[in-house]
Amino acid sequence: MAELEGKPALATTTTVFDQGKLPFTSKKVETSNGDDSTSSPPPKPLLIVTPTTSGQYPVILFLHGFYLRTCFYSQLLEHISSHGYIVVAPQLYLYIPSSGLEEIESAAKVTDWLSSGLQPQLPEKVEANLQKLALAGHSRGGKAAFALALGYAKTSLIFSVLLSIDPVAGCTKCCRTQPHILTYVPRSFNLSIPVTVIGTGLGPEQKNCLSPPCAPEGLNHDEFFNECKPPCAHFVAKYYGHMDMLNDDPSGIVGELSGCMCVNGKGPRDLMRRSVGGIAVAFLKAYLEDESGDFVAILADPSLAPAKLEPVEFIEE
Repeated sequence: MAELEGKPALATTTTVFDQGKLPFTSKKVETSNGDDSTSSPPPKPLLIVTPTTSGQYPVILFLHGFYLRTCFYSQLLEHISSHGYIVVAPQLYLYIPSSGLEEIESAAKVTDWLSSGLQPQLPEKVEANLQKLALAGHSRGGKAAFALALGYAKTSLIFSVLLSIDPVAGCTKCCRTQPHILTYVPRSFNLSIPVTVIGTGLGPEQKNCLSPPCAPEGLNHDEFFNECKPPCAHFVAKYYGHMDMLNDDPSGIVGELSGCMCVNGKGPRDLMRRSVGGIAVAFLKAYLEDESGDFVAILADPSLAPAKLEPVEFIEE
């Protein structure tokens, strides 16, 4: 990441906000093998999105948000995968949310499963590189990703980077989810890996008088970033809301409920998904593959993103 130091020459454009050139496939993996005895079943149902072109690719563990399903993120995860990443998204719970600590323990068990269980689930000649393992999540899953990275559950693998999309630690400061990881002390997170936090400008807004904001002040992306040690970056999509990176039509009652509870942006969700996906790809390329040109360009010129971004905060080591 030497290119982030000083004043490097900046790109005037980037392709990370467009779908990548690699073909990909999506696969659901259940907790029972059925007749397949060649691999061990995962501890939780999985959505795996992977390139199909032969090669070795970094792996991303993605944790879903409160009451959401992994399929609601398929378009976002496909965007990221098309740039050369294997995304593993466990369904940590369905109708009854687990406790915060159980959720983190479940994510840790899926992480441990990757070493023996992931490779048999991938296309022929596609190899998972677990030496380049990213941890990511959205909403409550973004907070769970922070907690897992902070060691609230032990894993046999080491995460190289952390990406948190509009993380939320509860509905009010008096009603925070366990564990209480926010300290309200700047740079207090005991993390030694690069972190990028992506927030939403409309997340703190209240949709109606019957429900709190989906990403309340003091419990959202601003505070999470404030407690990160460098290197860390903070992007905020000014005119989009907490659920606007989901698919255009997340089906089912849970998807409809999420749309009723959160303030949504008026622009097309495609712009938000491409912005979040592109920032994610640029961040991963910079810190997992030592290709920082796209990330440096976006830091210098946030207008490269399809959705309008607030000025970017970036703290170097």
